[in-house]
Amino acid sequence: MSSDTVEITCIACPVGCDVSLEVDDGEIQSIEGNTCPRGADYAKEEYRNPTRILPTTARVAGGVLPRVPVKSAEPMPKPELEDAMAEIAAVEVDAPIELGDVIVENVCDTGVDIVATRDLPATEE
Repeated sequence: MSSDTVEITCIACPVGCDVSLEVDDGEIQSIEGNTCPRGADYAKEEYRNPTRILPTTARVAGGVLPRVPVKSAEPMPKPELEDAMAEIAAVEVDAPIELGDVIVENVCDTGVDIVATRDLPATEE
């Protein structure tokens, strides 16, 4: 039987508790250090299925700027972030771009879209 202690800093509220999980063979046995129930819930979810919003930029052709800021439309699995960055880096979108435009649909087959987070007009010629 493998027993480990996993330390997680909770971000469910501004307190930022240091939560300790005692884990045996991948199963959470106990949770300590949280000052509210949200901390325990956050730590469980972070241990079982860590997700993140991915903010980055994408290349733009014909825009007033060479890149547009983008982000994942919802949290995506943390292990997929590096592959998602590579997929986004391979894309070049044409200006104009509007806030909320889908830049990459279903990035890395996660079901999550990458969307523009600002308008970006085309250059005037």
